[in-house]
Formats: sequence, C-alpha cells, structure tokens
Amino acid sequence: MDIDRRELLLRTACALAATPGAVWAQAGTARTAEPPTQPDLHLELHAEAGEVPIRPGTPTRVWRYRGRLLRGDAGALETMPGSYLGPLIRVRRGQRVRIDLINALPESTIIHWHGLHVPDDMDGHPRFAIAPGARYAYEFTVRNRAGSYWFHPHPHGRTGAQVYAGLAGLFVVGDDEEAALGLPAGAQDIALVIQDRDFDGDNQFVYPGGDSGSPGMPGRGTMGGGMMGRGMMRGGMGSMMAAMMGVLGDQILVNGGAPAVREVSRRPHRLRLLNGANTRTLKLAWSDGSPLTVIGSDGGLLSGPVPRDYVMLAPAERVELWVDFGRRDAGSEVALRSLAFEAGADMGGMMGRGMMGRQGGLPDGAAFEVQRFRIDSGPAQPGVLPQALAPITPADPREAVNAAQPKVFQPTMGMMVWGINGESFDMLGASELETVKLGTQEVWEFRNEGRGSMMGMAMPHSMHVHGLQFRVLSRAVSRRHADGYATVSAGFVDDGWKDTVLVMPGERVRLLLRFEDYAGLFLYHCHMLEHEDSGLMRNYLVKA
Repeated sequence: MDIDRRELLLRTACALAATPGAVWAQAGTARTAEPPTQPDLHLELHAEAGEVPIRPGTPTRVWRYRGRLLRGDAGALETMPGSYLGPLIRVRRGQRVRIDLINALPESTIIHWHGLHVPDDMDGHPRFAIAPGARYAYEFTVRNRAGSYWFHPHPHGRTGAQVYAGLAGLFVVGDDEEAALGLPAGAQDIALVIQDRDFDGDNQFVYPGGDSGSPGMPGRGTMGGGMMGRGMMRGGMGSMMAAMMGVLGDQILVNGGAPAVREVSRRPHRLRLLNGANTRTLKLAWSDGSPLTVIGSDGGLLSGPVPRDYVMLAPAERVELWVDFGRRDAGSEVALRSLAFEAGADMGGMMGRGMMGRQGGLPDGAAFEVQRFRIDSGPAQPGVLPQALAPITPADPREAVNAAQPKVFQPTMGMMVWGINGESFDMLGASELETVKLGTQEVWEFRNEGRGSMMGMAMPHSMHVHGLQFRVLSRAVSRRHADGYATVSAGFVDDGWKDTVLVMPGERVRLLLRFEDYAGLFLYHCHMLEHEDSGLMRNYLVKA
C-alpha cells in the first residue's frame, strides 16, 4: 500500500507539473524560462508523428524528433534525409547547450542523453516525463570526451515502444584533442545506426501488444496494430513474451531505412556504429575476413587502435572503426556483416519467431548483412592511422571504497516480472546497496546466472549505467556456459570508457565506477528495452 500510495502521489504531481507550456527541472520546482547566460547552442526537438517511405509502397507511420536550430553553429544540426532517425547533433566539449523538448505525441515522454555526464534532472529520468503538449528545457555543459553518444526517450514502461516507433538520434562530441589527430572527417566520417523492425503487409511497424487504436500510430499499447492475432499472439501473450524475451524484427535497417549499397572514396574513413536495436546483439565483421580496426567505444577514443576479427555490439553500445578503403581495388565491394553466434537462452527461437507462431525471420545470433560498401574508381589516397589516440589512465580498483567486497547486482525474474536482486523498478526508491557517496569510486559486479528466472534460464543482458562512464575490470563465465561464450568472447572491446556492457549468460562482469560532480537519483538497467520496461531497472542514489 505504501508503494501504491507513493506512486499515486507521484503521478498526480507529475500530471500537475507537466501541463502544456510548463518547463520543469526538478519534481515540483519550476525552471526559469531563460537561462542565466546565453547558451552556445540552443535547439528545439519536437517529438511528433510522421511518415517515411522505408519500403516500396505505403509510407511507414513513425514517431520522430524534428530539430530546429535557435542559436549556434548551423552545422550543429544534421538531418538524415528519408529517415525517421535524427537529427544528428554535433557539439564540442565545454559548450553550454540548451535543448527544448516539445512533446507533440499523444502520450508522455522524456529524453535521455545516453552516455552524457549531466545532472540528474537533465538525464531523462522517467519521473520527469512530460505530458502531451508540454515542454522540458534541458541545459547543461558538455563534459564528455570526444565520442559518439546518442539520445532516445525514457518514459517508464514505454521506452521500448517509443524507440521502436523511431525516436532516436546521434549526439556527437568533438574536442581539440581529437581534432589534432587528423582523423577522417566530412564525407569520410560515416554514422551507421543499426536497428531491426518487423513490418505488416501495409509497411507498418509491428510491435507486441498492438491494437486498433489511433490510426496505426504507436499509442498506449499500439504500434500500427497487426501483432495481435498472429499465431499465439492473442490477448496479452505478445506483450508478455516481449517483456520476457525482448523484441526482434525480421528486417535490418541502417540509419532508419533499408540499407542500400554505399559508395565510398578510396581513402580512410571513420565509421561510427550504434546498435540502436531494442534487443538484438550484433557480431560485426568484414565479409572478406579482414580484421576490424577499432579506435573508439562508448566513451570516445581508445588509447590506441585495437584489431579484432569481430566486434560484439549489444543494444546501446557504440564502436568506432577506422577503415582504409584506399587499400582496396577500385570498383570492388566489401560488406559489414553480423556473424552467427550462440545467443544464449532463446528457447528454440522464441526470441525471434518459433513459439510466437510466426514463420521465418531473424532470431538473435543469426547471420545477416548490415551494410555493403562499393569503392569508387577514383585515385587511391591511403592514409596512416596514428598509433597513439587519446590517453587513458589504467583502471585501478584499489582506489574503490569497496575494493575488497564488490557490490553485486543480478538480473532476476519472479512471477514473470524482471528485477535486479529480486526488486523491480521503484520510481523514487534506492536501497542501501544502491546508495553511493559523491566523489568516491566503487566496484560493481553484474552477475547473469539466471537466479529466479524461468527454469533457471539466463539470457544476455545489456547493462547500462546512467550519468557516468565506467571501466570494465574483468569478465568470468561459468563452465556450463563456456561453449556458447566462446562464440562471442573475442569480440569484446573493454579497453576504453564504457556506459553499457554486454553480460552473457553465466557471466560475471566487474566494473569500476566513479561518482563525481553531481549528486542525485540516476538509473541503471538492462538496455534490452522490453526488459527495462518490465522491471529490469533500478535507481542508484548519489549522496553529497
């Protein structure tokens, strides 16, 4: 009753706060309409409905962000023509940024700046979700290193549906340190957002729990309809299975469209890759077997290039590659592929099709082509990649206040509801274990051993911590899961700064986290979005 009463009071307060035209920063505290100083960059992001011609025939109804530049460099806002994604926002470290979210959707929403180090009221916690017609003003200084970050909605229980509808965009940070390296820029700096979607016969997105509500648009419990009535997807079965297993589509999309062959010049390129899928994990490799050259991960550039035969990329993870197309023959083609791997507990394909009564499709761990590149016939201009990129201090767990006894966090499931350490999401709650002190470091361990889940079943989880970048200290896997783990373990890139980490079945991953600059309430959760929406998310509290 205490939890129910608190949630009722919270919802009442939020409903009163999120009235059209209101601008709020903290629960119950209004922010002034104008910042005390003029920002270097001022944007509006309108979350709204639209249509995009993704496949031949009927345009697909989507939700997307439409950007408007109010102040600052015209190059700070880039649209992706023909895409539901975007805009791509470019900023520089140290800039003061103001971004106004205007909610033109039929339901509440809020934006999370994934990977950015910002105050808790700027981070997109679901307690700040705004109602239709309302506005939320974000204002913060960009403190992050140069790198590839992103933004997406984060309302409680609806993150998966809203991202699936199309709401997402890249947030690219630059700085002087990066600029001095002379890395590929302009047309040779290519962003690839990789997602999967399921379409019905009318080219509309299909999402579990759909109904015949507002015409094909993803309102509460609807995503263009169509999912209901397929095989076993009756009543609440679709939503239940999605909550347990996640959502996979049968078509791969790149930058919000069907991937076409991309022509590139014969010179070095920088590829910024984001796994923007709700659930699908990627095992990326070149089709000709040549190694990938990794130069960056979630939190920016590595200390130096890292070669990998393949790279694992869980939902929300980013990786940056350096590829010299100048060393390839004119007119030749090479494809970025996702290779087959053991995805863990998908119960014979239930994560994809199988028990959902639908035929064909791509279960997690299936092989497919992501993006094909054709090298043009121009003159070759090979380049040399610097072997020193950005200094990164080695992680030292001895500096953590709990070095001798890491805090343990384990995904659990009880009564078909996800949780962490047996506790589901509590909008305002944080346990003693989840309370940390500002200015300290801690060691956390994510254990994925299937405790409390169906038949002891473990499945991959993509664990994300808000408000900071962490370091990966170690990985260990149980003997029972060693064979499947061997199909992915050579593809982890743990060398740099991270905000999201793939934790495979039977695995224990230790992290070093530093809580600095901002006290407040932040989230940590699985970024397989239906897991998050159904309870695999908790708060941690930073106390001054």
